[in-house]
Amino acid sequence: MTGFFNVLSVEAFTDLLRAFPPLGTEPVELHHADGRVLAADVIAAEDLPLTDRAGMDGYAVRAADLFGTTETSPAYLECDGRVDIEHPAAFAVAPGRCAAIVTGGVMPEGADAVIMVEHTHELGASTVEMRRAVAPGENVMLRGEDAMAGAPALVTGTRLRPQEVGMLAAVGATGVRVHRAPRVVVISTGDELVPPEATPRPGQVRDVNSHTLAALVRRAGCEARCLGIVPDELDALEAALREGLRDADVVLLSGGSSVGVRDLTVAALSRIEGAELLAHGVAISPGKPTILARVPGEDGGCRAVWGLPGQVTSAQVVMFVLGVPFLHHLSGRADAFDRSLWPARRVRLARNVASRQGREDWVRVRIEAAPCDHEGIGGDAGGDAVPPLAVPLLGKSGLLRTLTGAHALVRIPARAEGLIAGSEHDAYLI
Repeated sequence: MTGFFNVLSVEAFTDLLRAFPPLGTEPVELHHADGRVLAADVIAAEDLPLTDRAGMDGYAVRAADLFGTTETSPAYLECDGRVDIEHPAAFAVAPGRCAAIVTGGVMPEGADAVIMVEHTHELGASTVEMRRAVAPGENVMLRGEDAMAGAPALVTGTRLRPQEVGMLAAVGATGVRVHRAPRVVVISTGDELVPPEATPRPGQVRDVNSHTLAALVRRAGCEARCLGIVPDELDALEAALREGLRDADVVLLSGGSSVGVRDLTVAALSRIEGAELLAHGVAISPGKPTILARVPGEDGGCRAVWGLPGQVTSAQVVMFVLGVPFLHHLSGRADAFDRSLWPARRVRLARNVASRQGREDWVRVRIEAAPCDHEGIGGDAGGDAVPPLAVPLLGKSGLLRTLTGAHALVRIPARAEGLIAGSEHDAYLI
């Protein structure tokens, strides 16, 4: 493997990431399913609900009986009894009749809607005044409306959130097959690095990247293990890489990725059997000197090695924009690289920001409430919501304050020379 520095576009780099296949699958129990991605359809064994059920407390009625009913022109129905959840009705609802029902109660035969109790008034002697019309199916949970027997309740590729976990419980899926969560090893390199508990001497800095990168990995739902600080020595770096590759799907190595005298990542990779250097440089700022390599695994799969910049802001921005979506991709999410689905807010830029054509700039911004306009109207002018302001936090890539003070990242496309104050953009939340 030969070293090179051939800067790829973000799109080309992302295409390389997509080529890595999602990881294999494993079974998990229901209480461990949150955040995972389904690797197989979940088929409902029975209809959900099992029968038509009331969605509100009120009265089960025939909708036709209340056609044209209003507050000033009520209808009067006779109540034949009450339907409890434990005791389905043993009677049918005939025209001009109704049945009191609680939420979840089985709809009696003949009834096709529920009028909420708030829109009724008991007059005594089983007569009920109805003060509004209802449509067929209104306030009724229909049989099979959530899931139908023999059909998928949730499909392959679904990311399981708490609401999907609820669906699994509802259909009795106490265990599901999901894509395996990536195992990630984090390595920091540099003779100048010392642990956080140490007092640095002039020329030394505390290791930040091990901890921030591991936190980002865990927040992405993956396993993270830190190997600590590795000195700028080729043999030591090779040994750390080999150790990381033994049981990791991804190795994140920060430092040693730019073209410099102490940058040994490419050299260390060249000593790993079958390692293929896919990219050395991506047109992104901050984060240009990013390395991507593929290494065959003993199990027949492949491992990814990332050489991230040592500068703390650069490493984190690359992870936000490319690394975390890659981990989601390995976890089985088909939409991992779809920015339209990333958590974002629409914002108005507070000032001009310059950029250089040919690279994507990702600007750290602080989001502030939109100020009132000259008429004293803030947040809603003419019925249109005013987006909040995004204040750029510009600074060198070695400064953490541009991230600690930031709420989001705003992208400047590679073809643009900058963004204009007052223009609207998506701000991707971090």
